[in-house]
Amino acid sequence: MVAEQHPGYPEDNLHKSARQRPLAVAARLILASGSPTRARLLRAAGIDFAVEVPTVDEPALRARTTDGAEAASIIGTAKAVAISVQYPSAWVIGSDQVLGLDATLLGKPGNRSTARQQLAQLSGRTHKLLTSVTVARAGKSAWQHLEVAELTVRPLSEAAIERYLGLVGDDVLGSPGAYHFEGLGASLFETVRGDYFSILGLPLLPLLGYLRAQGAIPE
Repeated sequence: MVAEQHPGYPEDNLHKSARQRPLAVAARLILASGSPTRARLLRAAGIDFAVEVPTVDEPALRARTTDGAEAASIIGTAKAVAISVQYPSAWVIGSDQVLGLDATLLGKPGNRSTARQQLAQLSGRTHKLLTSVTVARAGKSAWQHLEVAELTVRPLSEAAIERYLGLVGDDVLGSPGAYHFEGLGASLFETVRGDYFSILGLPLLPLLGYLRAQGAIPE
C-alpha cells in the first residue's frame, strides 16, 4: 500500500540538518537512520550506502495525527527529506515504524517500567506494526510505501515478562512494544501476518524495486 505524501515537513523547523561528511557527499545512496537492523538488511541485499542520522522531533510529528499509518509516513518522510536537503544528488532512504494497539499508538518504552507496561498491554492481543519507507531526492519526497503487519502476542504472565526483560536487556527499550522480532522477541508471539522485512523495520522488497527502476542500484 502506498502512503499519501506529506510534503513540506522539513521546512517547519521540526528537524535539525545533519552535518555533511565526505563519505555521504560522495554516496549515491544514503540511509537516514541510526537503526542497525535497517543497515543490516540493506547490506545483506548487496547495497552500497552511507549512513546519516537525522534529528527530527518525533513526538511533535507524531502528535499531528492519531492515525498510525499517517504518523509512520510523516516521520519517515521527515527523516529522509532532512538528510536529502543536505545531499540533494543522493537517493535518501527514511523509514519509521509505529505500533498500533486498537486506537492506541505505542512509542519506544525508554525504560524497564514502561516496557513492562507495554508487554502487559500486548499480552494475549493482536496489534499492528505500520512500517513506512520514503525515498527523497533534491530535498523532496520522491516515493513512499507503507506496509501493515498483524502480530498476536501469546498470553504473558508477570513472571514471563520479567524473565524476558531480564534476558533481552536494555536494547529493546528503543523499540515500540519492547521487542526485536529477529531475536528473542519472536518467542512472544503466537501468530504473525505480514512482510518479514517490514516487521524488522524496512519494507525492503518494494524499496529495492523502486531503486532499481530509477537506476539508483544495479539491475
